Amino acid sequence: MNMSTHDFVTVEMRGLKAALVARAQAQRVSVSELVRGAVARDLGLSTEGEPRIGEMPHPAGHTASVKLSIRMTAQEASQLAAGARAAGLSRGSYLAGLVTNVPVLSTGGGRAEHIAALRVSSAELATLSRNICRLTALLRQANVEPARPYREMLDTLAGDVRRHLELAARALADLQPRSPGAGSTTSPTK
Repeated sequence: MNMSTHDFVTVEMRGLKAALVARAQAQRVSVSELVRGAVARDLGLSTEGEPRIGEMPHPAGHTASVKLSIRMTAQEASQLAAGARAAGLSRGSYLAGLVTNVPVLSTGGGRAEHIAALRVSSAELATLSRNICRLTALLRQANVEPARPYREMLDTLAGDVRRHLELAARALADLQPRSPGAGSTTSPTK
């Protein structure tokens, strides 16, 4: 006994298959979706009441992953793959980022540059931290002369930290999804 939840029907198209496939391609939908819509219209039924994948309820705190099939031209698929490669993401993650309007993806790239700028700035901040620890050790020993070269670093300390925090805030904001009406920030270069 077949307990499948799917409702399948096999139909002899009698020469209509080519026109059906062409229409589905023109409307950028699957043949099944086009046929379901036509049958529902002919029967006077609505397919609107059926929950779609994106509308299905998920348990609280759980984000389910679903498989999505989309139809694109070969050129669009190539652009999607190239964009994902340039961003260092899978095609699914890249497409999800475009859908959620992640600024560095929706403005044509820059994700790798944002991350690189953040890494460079963080490395400079780590060097600054090591220098402060060294200076503190010298001052504890009352070793003033070797501590003098660190004076210039102390004079610019507040500005250096502020620049890093501003860069980090911009880069992280541009890597996060944003509402469609929000504007983009400037480039995270130092």
